[in-house]
Amino acid sequence: MKEMHKNIKELEELDIKLLLWKYFLPAFTGVVVNALYNIVDRIFIGRGVDALALSGLSAVFPLMLIIFAFGTLVAIGANVRISINMGKQEYKRAEWVLGNAITLGIIISILLTLFGHIYRYPLLTLFGAGEKAMPYALEYFEYILFANVFGTLGFILNNACRAEGNPKIAMYSLFISAGTNTLLDAIFIIGLDMGVKGAAIATIIAQFVLCIWVICHFISKRSVLKLHLSNLRPNRQIIYNILTIGFAPFSMQMAASAVQAVLNTRLIQYGGELAVGAMGIINSIAQLLVMSIIAINIASQPIIGFNYGAQHWLRVRKTLILCLYSATIVATLGCIITQLFPDAIVRIFNTDNPELLELGKEGLRKFTILFPLIGFQIITGSYYQSIGKAGIAAFLSLLRQVIILIPIIYILPLYMGLDGVWLANPLSDLIAAIITAVFLVYVLKQLNKKKDYLCPNNKYS
Repeated sequence: MKEMHKNIKELEELDIKLLLWKYFLPAFTGVVVNALYNIVDRIFIGRGVDALALSGLSAVFPLMLIIFAFGTLVAIGANVRISINMGKQEYKRAEWVLGNAITLGIIISILLTLFGHIYRYPLLTLFGAGEKAMPYALEYFEYILFANVFGTLGFILNNACRAEGNPKIAMYSLFISAGTNTLLDAIFIIGLDMGVKGAAIATIIAQFVLCIWVICHFISKRSVLKLHLSNLRPNRQIIYNILTIGFAPFSMQMAASAVQAVLNTRLIQYGGELAVGAMGIINSIAQLLVMSIIAINIASQPIIGFNYGAQHWLRVRKTLILCLYSATIVATLGCIITQLFPDAIVRIFNTDNPELLELGKEGLRKFTILFPLIGFQIITGSYYQSIGKAGIAAFLSLLRQVIILIPIIYILPLYMGLDGVWLANPLSDLIAAIITAVFLVYVLKQLNKKKDYLCPNNKYS
């Protein structure tokens, strides 16, 4: 590639505010649309089937997080390596990373499908499916497993679109996929009365559409990176690099699954199966809010990764600070909305069961009370991930998701009952925020030391 592509030049030269905004809008739209996969399924099932079906889906949710975690392991690891290689103008290497990511994604998804099918019943029991909700959970999960390879490949390639400087393509891809899922949910669940099975089949078709769409992009003239069959051949060093960087977001997603399993079992113990259904509603809202912050991460990752690889330190610092401010504003607005309008939010999912409504309303308020603290935590962890510091990124991710949270989930309900389950998350956020702040201060000091060496038209040592 003799001349730098227009999108690559923008990563190096365009004003940071404009650049981040350009990447954020498609990323935000994309992650919100992507989050609608589970949310739309829950809305249609909560209204079109019953509250126990909603509880069944809540038990499947941690298992879907595990599947998503493995997709994230490959997708984010590949994206960081692609961005850094493009910053160094090593485009052939970036294409080799893309090809190896596809191979790795196919192998992992097939193994997960086989494992999930063999152990589906004990897994669903472990993750909180009670006797009444189990039939719904089994039916949904069995169908979802068949779409695993399409969903994983679609996710990997869609993220690669952002890494190569094509955020709008990534956004359009998710629009098409989520639109397909929503339309088919309405047809299968409401129109054809197919219940939980209809929701699962709609998801399978939507993920297949996404997979085909993004494959077509990377074999077309629109893509910066090209998909070559020769690059599918596994390379030990590239796979190692992908996995080491992807471990941080992978551990975060796996942690989220483990936490959800613990939460579901504690909710059954202190609030019954309907409390699990309420948690499903709360998770949908929390996921939507967190995804808004993750959109900032997604937008910043190629900017930070590219400029870090090119040693443009001032651009790295500006991007980080802007992301910190933006994430805190988003998290604070999310907290205000959930505190002021919990009843209206819960009623979107179900209006027929007064007990479910009350559980959902009270749980949502308590669960998100300290939400403003999570914005800078997520951004700080993502920064370390974007520059290739996998160990620190994994630690910061696990800090609030596992290391602090799980012990609190076991201890607090002993004294506060169901309220202790709801309040475990904000207490964990508070403690983790204090520790993460130390890492953030260190990062900013290091970037401040490097800013004097910036020269926009040259490379740096």
